[in-house]
Amino acid sequence: METLLDHKRTVSAALFTEAKKLFPGGVNSPVRAFKSVFGTPIFIKKGDGCRIWDEDDQQYIDFCGSWGPLILGHNNAQIREHIYAAVAEGTSFGAPTRLEIELGRLIIDNHRYIEKLRFVSSGTEAVMSALRLARGATGKSKVIKFEGCYHGHVDSMLVKAGSGLITFGESTSAGIPEAFAQETIVLPLNDREKLEETLQQEGHNIACIIVEPIPANNGLLLQDPSFLECLRLKAYKHNVLLIFDEVISGFRVGFEGAAGYYGIKPDILTFGKIIGGGMPVGAYAASAELMSNIAPDGPVYQAGTLSGNPVAMAAGYAALKQLLEPGFYETLSAKTAAFVGSIQDYATSKGYPVTFPHIGSIFWIAFATERIIAAEQIDPASMSHFKILHLELLKRGVYMGPSGYEVGFVSSAHTDADLAEAAEQFKAALDIVFS
Repeated sequence: METLLDHKRTVSAALFTEAKKLFPGGVNSPVRAFKSVFGTPIFIKKGDGCRIWDEDDQQYIDFCGSWGPLILGHNNAQIREHIYAAVAEGTSFGAPTRLEIELGRLIIDNHRYIEKLRFVSSGTEAVMSALRLARGATGKSKVIKFEGCYHGHVDSMLVKAGSGLITFGESTSAGIPEAFAQETIVLPLNDREKLEETLQQEGHNIACIIVEPIPANNGLLLQDPSFLECLRLKAYKHNVLLIFDEVISGFRVGFEGAAGYYGIKPDILTFGKIIGGGMPVGAYAASAELMSNIAPDGPVYQAGTLSGNPVAMAAGYAALKQLLEPGFYETLSAKTAAFVGSIQDYATSKGYPVTFPHIGSIFWIAFATERIIAAEQIDPASMSHFKILHLELLKRGVYMGPSGYEVGFVSSAHTDADLAEAAEQFKAALDIVFS
């Protein structure tokens, strides 16, 4: 593909002007507004394989992949055909369908830590429901979360650490009563001493510990497996539930997600849109005993007209069947490692202060040479480097999500030639960043 030295946003800019009259900030999700990078948002017209095209008819190798779910790339033929077949029979019934059983069975039969699940419509809804389940099952109200982990826009999860020995949360968004935030205790990642201290003092009030086992919403903060094992042991010891938020890592680093990758059994898991093949869907899952608390079997109420939507179920079944093909994850992981390794070797040879943490098919661009495992280690000033990099990559036909705190994703649709081409464009862009 020819380098896009004449990169333009004429049509996208005009569309953004119109969108601002209709939507807050001109977008329907904040990060899309390009506030952290140069220029107006790029409006996407179509995607196919590992590439997307914008409204100005410019082509990009895509490493955003709709923020992760498109592990098979854009416009996957099997997913598309399953969607067509489902739509031909109707788009929504608000009633049970065979497709729910087929997808549910496929997941449960291939995930050792799940006995029952409930489909919902988003990752945020899955987390909200999982927290309610934990509170309902334990009769306790407080939740431990960790600084740098994101769990959707649930009221009690949009919190930061407060002051004091035990850091009860402070809301990070207007519209959230402080009383809600006070139900959340925010701890530093991998601070085992503070975790034990908190559980000793507040364990009788704590329903659950929730964590991204692979924190990937505020940089890629890869934790030592021993920390996750510590969480499991502490949760057992203090009689609190452990929730793995696998909205990003689930079905991405392996079919069993981080739980299977590390061999650690959480009490509840949450999943996001990857199980819908790109269609809006989420799920939460646990043992049959825990899930018996959910209505109509139990007293914990949760409902949704579009839960188990037949089109999303059909797309998800087509997607997950492909992920179960022998060697799928091993091939994708090796491909990702080779891709980021090529860029890393170049950056190291040039003395550029940048590293590429990665796991499975997830990678991050960290403008630092030391390993980063906590959000406070990320230098906000380093985002000025990403801002330049993002623009230079766009000029060279490579699309990353418009935030330096977000991760990138490699799909099975990225060929070795695509990745080699993208790696060369990354190297050229890095030369500009550090020139």
